[in-house]
Amino acid sequence: MTVRHGREFLSIPGPTTVPDEVLAAMHRPAVDIYGAPLTAVTAGCLADLKKLFRTRGQTYIYITNGHGAWEASLSNLFSRGDRVLVLESGLFAAAWGRSAEALGIKVDTLPGDWRRAVDPAALEARLRQDKAGEIKAVLTVQVDTASGVVNDVPAIRKAMTAAGHGALLAVDAIASLGTMPFEMDEWGVDVALTGSQKGLMMPPGLSFMAANDKAKAVHQRAGLRTPYWDWTAREGPEHYQKYAGTPPVHMLFGLRQSLDMLFEEGLERAFERHRLLAEAARRAVTVWGEGGALELNIHAPAERSNSVTTVVMNGGRDPKPLLDYCSGKCGVVVGIGIGALNGKAFRIAHMGHVNAPMLLGTLAVIETGLVAVGIPHGKGGVQAAIDWLGKSVPA
Repeated sequence: MTVRHGREFLSIPGPTTVPDEVLAAMHRPAVDIYGAPLTAVTAGCLADLKKLFRTRGQTYIYITNGHGAWEASLSNLFSRGDRVLVLESGLFAAAWGRSAEALGIKVDTLPGDWRRAVDPAALEARLRQDKAGEIKAVLTVQVDTASGVVNDVPAIRKAMTAAGHGALLAVDAIASLGTMPFEMDEWGVDVALTGSQKGLMMPPGLSFMAANDKAKAVHQRAGLRTPYWDWTAREGPEHYQKYAGTPPVHMLFGLRQSLDMLFEEGLERAFERHRLLAEAARRAVTVWGEGGALELNIHAPAERSNSVTTVVMNGGRDPKPLLDYCSGKCGVVVGIGIGALNGKAFRIAHMGHVNAPMLLGTLAVIETGLVAVGIPHGKGGVQAAIDWLGKSVPA
């Protein structure tokens, strides 16, 4: 017996739920890729991406996922033998570093804790040791979807400035853009990148990048530039040059719709929606944790992201029976633990096209699963989430 028939809830940190409006925008015949209407869509999307990144820099659209965006950033900035510093706070900055190593870039790592954000003081101390200025860039993520941490990007830039270091700051905002503030120019970020499948409410397949003048000047000396990733080539006058070939026509229609929806809601309202729902999830997990079998992965409240909550199972307990119950019996797909937390944690996504009934439904199913599978937990986690939202969203 199951109670899963009906619309499945997807509560994983990417791909996230795609709105019906975005799907409808994509469901149309192909168009002339050289015509003025599609050219206008590209121009409008590139301009609106600047608003999203909060930058006056140049924006680019790639037909790729986040891993491709990493490679694009690396190939546009560096030469073989250049050195970068990766700030570990989970899985994904380190993975970006492995992409750099594969391209012949030397990678140093500032070790981190999977339960804490990047330590700006440790970064400052490390950069002060680089007397010769060998480190060309610092690579970090704003949110790591494996650990569930949010890093303080302004504090990272301040640490770099305090160290008197001239390295570029490159930030992966794949799991954060559209869900929380990101101020590229104000924070001193030189290169930023994101993907389509999280806060931007799109299917996977597109990634986006922004580069300021400092990054573009470094780009002119980069020895790893290739025809497909090259920023300079993509700034050419012809429409096909924006994509190094055929544009992703239907994805562009979806992107146009998703951006329109974000701006119609208002970025500040979208950020607040994510904050409220994230805190509701955290309050539920905190109550469940009173049973001793699970807890929030990130210890410091200020370091918990508003796009995904990672929950650690204690005592060597495998979360798979719980996740199998939620999916197989109730139709709610909850994220698995990945990287160092594989088989040790699960993840509740609350990013993109998500609202109160979607989140509360997910939390209710997880609490149901805790009962069904026999995992010790504090009672009333969903009620704690309801109480938070009821008090925080006035009538």
